[in-house]
Amino acid sequence: MPELETMKWTTAGKIARVIFNRPHVLNAMDNQTTMDLNTIADAVAKEKDVRVVILSGTGRAFSTGIDLKQLSANQIDMTYHYRFERALRTFETMGKIVIAAIKQYCLGGGLQLALACDVRIADSKAILGLPAIKEGLVPGLGTWRLPHYIGLGRAKRYILSGENIKARDALTIGLVDYVVPLAQFDRRVEKIAHEYAKVCAVGTIQAKHLTNESFDLEYEPFLKKYFERQEIAQTSDDHMEARRAYREKRDPVFE
Repeated sequence: MPELETMKWTTAGKIARVIFNRPHVLNAMDNQTTMDLNTIADAVAKEKDVRVVILSGTGRAFSTGIDLKQLSANQIDMTYHYRFERALRTFETMGKIVIAAIKQYCLGGGLQLALACDVRIADSKAILGLPAIKEGLVPGLGTWRLPHYIGLGRAKRYILSGENIKARDALTIGLVDYVVPLAQFDRRVEKIAHEYAKVCAVGTIQAKHLTNESFDLEYEPFLKKYFERQEIAQTSDDHMEARRAYREKRDPVFE
């Protein structure tokens, strides 16, 4: 992986870390960021040994979304949105558990990206929101993903008003899954990520793919998909290891 201008990523064991690296603009996303995000998403998706991916930002923010300087200078066109959504969908559908580690500010495209992740961890002082409406824009496929998590009524409130929401309130309505103290943020994120890595098996990924389709399919086609994915899980080496571990009275060690 060549060095990228706006982002960096590392792997250690089963965990990959993807880090926005534009702290001087609170990790706002310019055109180059959308290209780098696709490059990293494609690369991480191919890492067979990686089970968990952590997305985070350098400095005081996860991301504040679209780079308003480029936007105001008319340097962002529809290509930006196509590239950005392609990257989000890659993270959303990859065969790994993807965690958004949200520190302090998660706005606009930052929240759109977090919504494409499987798990969201916010620090206790985090601010989240979709302010695109204040810029005369549509907040991307936050319009599709947000209702899945918090319901149509609440989603319309935050999409149509551009109102921000504090971490504790976000936890209450299901927008984030964990809220941890800012002073302990990095340590708690690592602990949570390792817990997911420990239990992430073939069955986990099949469950992720199936759950992703839960709002899109009627019962009968969903049931068919379930049987297909359950068969993959039940015939996997990971399931065989879980059976051995049960007999041997120990925790399973998945590949």
